Amino acid sequence: MRVVVVGAGLAGAEAAWQLAERGVDVALFEMRPARFSPAHTSAELAELVCSNSLRGASLANAVGLLKEEMRRLGSLVLRAADATAVPAGRALAVDRTLFSRFVTEAIETHPRIELRREELVTLPDAEVAILATGPLTSEPLAAALRALVGEDSLYFYDAISPIVYADSIDGSVAFRASRWEDGEGDYWNLPLDAAAYAAFVEALQTAESVPLHAFEAALYFEGCLPLEEMARRGPETLRYGPLKPVGLVDPKTGRRPHAVVQLRHEDKRGTLLNLVGCQTKLRKGEQERVFRALPGLGDAVFARHGSVHRNTYLNAPRLLAPSLELRAWPGLYLAGQIAGVEGYVESAALGFVAGVNAAFAAHGKPPPRPDERTAHGALLAHLGGARARDFQPMNVNYGLFPPLEGGGRLKRAEKNQRLAERALAALEPYRAVVGAAL
Repeated sequence: MRVVVVGAGLAGAEAAWQLAERGVDVALFEMRPARFSPAHTSAELAELVCSNSLRGASLANAVGLLKEEMRRLGSLVLRAADATAVPAGRALAVDRTLFSRFVTEAIETHPRIELRREELVTLPDAEVAILATGPLTSEPLAAALRALVGEDSLYFYDAISPIVYADSIDGSVAFRASRWEDGEGDYWNLPLDAAAYAAFVEALQTAESVPLHAFEAALYFEGCLPLEEMARRGPETLRYGPLKPVGLVDPKTGRRPHAVVQLRHEDKRGTLLNLVGCQTKLRKGEQERVFRALPGLGDAVFARHGSVHRNTYLNAPRLLAPSLELRAWPGLYLAGQIAGVEGYVESAALGFVAGVNAAFAAHGKPPPRPDERTAHGALLAHLGGARARDFQPMNVNYGLFPPLEGGGRLKRAEKNQRLAERALAALEPYRAVVGAAL
């Protein structure tokens, strides 16, 4: 059996490599150089279009753990990254050109991979296939996917608000309530008086944003305006938008606040809180500075920063099986950002899982599943268990992991270290299975 992989970015290249290494013939389709996306400039595979950083390298953060798991599992992307690394302090950054060349040469010289430089405009007609076309999936292929899954399950723009750890907000300032309801509600609320609100608006108006790419220039529409863009429309815009205080009473004062920033639970365990309506294109450091100046967020720890950008992705909890197969089309796996994750590393990790699962399917074997205590397993659990009605792509973070056994309050550094140690131990049974020859 030959498996078709569409897209040779990080996820597609990783998936093709894992299939081939497990004795499966692969047809890998890549439309470049015949056709380029608005973001790509090179015909090399696995081109890094935004940054040359694969983010933190230590186990103190979840992406560092995910990279270590990928190393232990035999990831092509991590092998390329380690071989082409450049000095970057505590992060893993690479020489973009050498990195892409490393991956391209590995794919082009593998005897089981046929690299086909052509665009697919329909979903692949194959018993087993992987779609890894990334956040800038071409319109014909996106239209074919949209026809299969439905108009309301395929998204083309991200309007993402920051997410903070729940235990890092100040409970003496924030209060629990839902609009127009009595008693403790589902939301945490940060009350702002007139002075705090004015300071927040001014900080948003003057903070530094990430420059737009050319293909993002026409992105903004009313449904996903960045918070700072709304603030520039006038000093009262936010009070009549995402920071409106109507229906809320601060129990400490018995009065309605001047404005309110609401935080909504992002996960079932309540470890992560989403800043509702606070999508932003501010630089990450600016986001931390501006939002930490809000009452109750002085010590906030960010699990994900906000962003607004072009991104084609599916409603994963509604559409994907735990194997990453489309429920509507068994045998068609999704990998990378189109499956509902953010980031280079996360995309490559899903490419690994999809490639392994497709290899098992091609050999007539049920696919293994990584333990939810691992970084790979935590990402998959998020894709399957997030709330479908407001699903958004997510970077890996320790808030996605099951809580440590035994409870007890630990300092964050110690907690993260223990989560990482537990994850690497839990990875071993999965590695033993997927590393075996099929």
